[in-house]
Amino acid sequence: MKIGLYFGSFNPIHHGHLIIANHILHKEALDQVWFVVSPQNPFKENKTLLNEYQRLHLVNLAIEGERGFRVSDIEFGLPRPSYTIDTLTYLGEKYPEHEFKIIMGSDSFQNIGKWKSGNYILENHEIIVYPRPGHSMNAEKRDNVHWAEAPLLEISSTEIRQKIKKRESIRYWVPNNVMEEILKSGYYH
Repeated sequence: MKIGLYFGSFNPIHHGHLIIANHILHKEALDQVWFVVSPQNPFKENKTLLNEYQRLHLVNLAIEGERGFRVSDIEFGLPRPSYTIDTLTYLGEKYPEHEFKIIMGSDSFQNIGKWKSGNYILENHEIIVYPRPGHSMNAEKRDNVHWAEAPLLEISSTEIRQKIKKRESIRYWVPNNVMEEILKSGYYH
């Protein structure tokens, strides 16, 4: 199977994540997109990070009933912080029958040189890059890097968390069942 690995904190997951994943699933001829929930991103502060199991639950709610989507907690059992190279190595050993491709925004792609083994990832893994506001997609052309013509979406988890703190509506920003769970559980207040 061809599987796109969509890494993220998903803090919280929102319609932007889902639109990009759905677009790439179909336009890049993938069999599945796995939402890989990162318990601890080495480039992000943990103070605003909801517990990883709560974020995993929200992703499960968001993709409920979607055949081409799957949520993965694979990084929960790996050393922290979560490094993409460690996850790729583990997945390659555990699922040698699958072909994994990394899905990332142009913002992340611009910083891949700062990642642990970033140059190795760049040289040895297929990467699908989608546009992010304010981040160029002009980079050196490589055979293993595909520039996806995906929608340019300006939805951010940070903005959603700020709306929640201000007690503003997040309707239409996240799936209804995710919104209901956030409000019911008092997340991000």
